[in-house]
Amino acid sequence: MDRVRATRHLRSLRRMDPHTDAEVGLLASESRPSLEHVAEGQPSFRGAQLLQAPSLNRRRAPDVGVSDHAAPDEPKPTDFQSIRDMILSSYWNILLLALPLAMLSGFQRWGAVWVFPLNFLVIIPLALLLGDLTEDLALRFGDIAGGLLNATFGNIVEMILSLAALQRGLFTVVAMSLLGSVFSNQLLVTGTCFLLGGLRYSTQNFSVAANKAYGSLLMISTICLSIPSIYAITIDSRDEARQVLVMSRITAIIMVLIYAAYLYFSLVSHAYLFESDEDEDAEEPTLSVSASLMLLTGITVIVSVCSEFLTGSIEEVSARSGLSQHFIGVILLPIIGNACEHLTAVLVALRNKMDLAMSVALGSSIQISCFALPFAVLAGWVIGQPFDLTFDPVSVLMFTLSVVLTNILTPDGQSQWLMGLVLLCCYVLIGCTYLIGTFA
Repeated sequence: MDRVRATRHLRSLRRMDPHTDAEVGLLASESRPSLEHVAEGQPSFRGAQLLQAPSLNRRRAPDVGVSDHAAPDEPKPTDFQSIRDMILSSYWNILLLALPLAMLSGFQRWGAVWVFPLNFLVIIPLALLLGDLTEDLALRFGDIAGGLLNATFGNIVEMILSLAALQRGLFTVVAMSLLGSVFSNQLLVTGTCFLLGGLRYSTQNFSVAANKAYGSLLMISTICLSIPSIYAITIDSRDEARQVLVMSRITAIIMVLIYAAYLYFSLVSHAYLFESDEDEDAEEPTLSVSASLMLLTGITVIVSVCSEFLTGSIEEVSARSGLSQHFIGVILLPIIGNACEHLTAVLVALRNKMDLAMSVALGSSIQISCFALPFAVLAGWVIGQPFDLTFDPVSVLMFTLSVVLTNILTPDGQSQWLMGLVLLCCYVLIGCTYLIGTFA
């Protein structure tokens, strides 16, 4: 299942009872019977955990002939009730209480010590709500149009942060934050899924065909990001900067075309390769179109303001803390847009749904490298900021090696806990590299 299709199931998982956000830790520590020890005639762990959770999914379409106690005439909740349920569905949304302070700190110029952490924390639940609203709209348009909607707005927070940083000329922050999102999804999230899932199940399986598609897209993104950097090192010309910029823009256009082809492949021509073998309950949108659009617009504006405050404080935070902009971009900023999604990926891995976990981890890596990063280049072109795709040699090498390592570990569609440990160690080494040194 592709990441843009997997979002539907991911958002429904978050609509659990309030205690479920802490379920990752509980599932990792408690010992429940494995699939082999389930009594005959009882639902397996994979199915039972999903089907028995009382508020696991959003309002679902009535099942025909499931039970005499079903309530097919259940009234549809109002927009107000749906918004309330959406906000109360996750502990992450407690961070929204800091929103007034985050806005006040930015407008009143309290200083980076307050502005950066407050806006950093507030954007996390806002990103979750944006994802929920996007998914609610996507449910109205079918698999293809809904998938395109998710693909376009799935990384809206990263795009807004990139635009805010571009306008301030923080090219290093833009490049490193997007590269860090790839590292985070590809190594940290995949590694955690493999490790915790492998400790619970001896061996976990996922689609080989889908994994080949992920691997090939990650490899071509490596090539596309390496060429401008190598070009900048080897070129000998008085007009070097302009030529590198032109090369980066050409590369960005090609990457967007590749991503469009990938969407067609995964949503239309070969959609069956990305489909899960497990049945999913049909979902219905819970908000009206007007309410979804109004909330989507309002939250996007708030995220834009918070992103402006956040990026405006990065230089001062870097100077005061001694942390380089490389480290802030690669390690800290990716947490903002991906924290909730990362938690969900680990949760479904603990439920042995590895196709879904892989689509979130590697699918998000593809979305960042093949869409969000070239989007930043093209957006800089539009607003007059000469942002290009040149990275320092160390970053290019680490990105290439991380893709190679992921492809080496996942060719057969199986994972064990040791593979997860290897990926996590690689991520820690990359983090230490940026923590200790700053690269030109």
